[in-house]
Amino acid sequence: MAYRLALATLAATCALILLGGLVTNTGAALAVPDWPSTFGYNMVLFPWSRMVGGIFYEHSHRLMGALVGLLTLALAAALWREGGRLRRLGLVAVAAVLAQGVLGGLRVVLLENTLAIVHGSLAQAFFALLAAIALLTAPRGRVAGARVEPALKGLTVLAAALVYAQIVFGALLTHAGRIDLHLAGAVLVFTIVPIVTAPLRRTGDAVAAPVSRLLLVLLGAQLLLGVGSFLARFSPFWIPGEQLAVVALPVAHRLVGSFILAAIVILAVRVSTAAAEPEQADQAPHSQIASFSGRVDGALRSQAASSSARVDRAPWSQAASLPGRVDRAPRSRVASFSGHPRSEPASRHPLQ
Repeated sequence: MAYRLALATLAATCALILLGGLVTNTGAALAVPDWPSTFGYNMVLFPWSRMVGGIFYEHSHRLMGALVGLLTLALAAALWREGGRLRRLGLVAVAAVLAQGVLGGLRVVLLENTLAIVHGSLAQAFFALLAAIALLTAPRGRVAGARVEPALKGLTVLAAALVYAQIVFGALLTHAGRIDLHLAGAVLVFTIVPIVTAPLRRTGDAVAAPVSRLLLVLLGAQLLLGVGSFLARFSPFWIPGEQLAVVALPVAHRLVGSFILAAIVILAVRVSTAAAEPEQADQAPHSQIASFSGRVDGALRSQAASSSARVDRAPWSQAASLPGRVDRAPRSRVASFSGHPRSEPASRHPLQ
């Protein structure tokens, strides 16, 4: 149940990120000037006939956000029964989706670009969190993974941090024009991530190996989309599709970036759990063998000690009892003869 809810919430969040990209790249962020209402209407009761142009993108984004919030609450309720770290992750997801809704509303009311940057960055972090929850609740994710080196574990976490930083740099590029940070981050990501995926593809792990191969495909697609987005926005060259390409390329670039972040976070979580579980599995047989050998040695020593004690005591007891019996036998016979007086011969007087 929790796994299905995690997948449903993940898919709804993917659609939400897609709509958010359309809102940003079509300039529809302020098509609806009020919040939490929509032109004075309740958000759910706003007439569909008036959802045209930028209002369609913005109001659809709000409705999808409400659906994601409801799914997150249901997911947290399912994870609460699981207990442990899944319960804590469910609570973090609820806090994140509430903060995301408030940030989106304040962006409309206060008209601050900084809030838009934080809103977009938190959305990607929430998507990665849902991907980690989906992995931890999946049947395949509960199986212990292949053992990896501790250095690779740290490198995978570093790669996940770099990918997320690159997404933040992308938000800065969209809202503040900082292309220098985004290009520098791209160089780091395209250097570190292939180094991480190379050994993981050879582990044969049921999760890490296919995700590593998928991550390389996503990196190739992201490179092409990034070049296309750059040409569409910053160059005078003609791009096929014109206005459609100007909108579609950055939106697809952002969505594929979300997939890359989710994939590298899945690898980081998988490697972290796989590095600890085999060690525990190895320690268990050693402890069992040690305890079993200890019990066997103790039993053999106690048996040897008891049997040697019996062997040592047996001759001494027999030797001590035998002279007593031998000594007592003649003495008893002598005592019996001497204790009874010698019988006198019968009278020989003639019969009267």
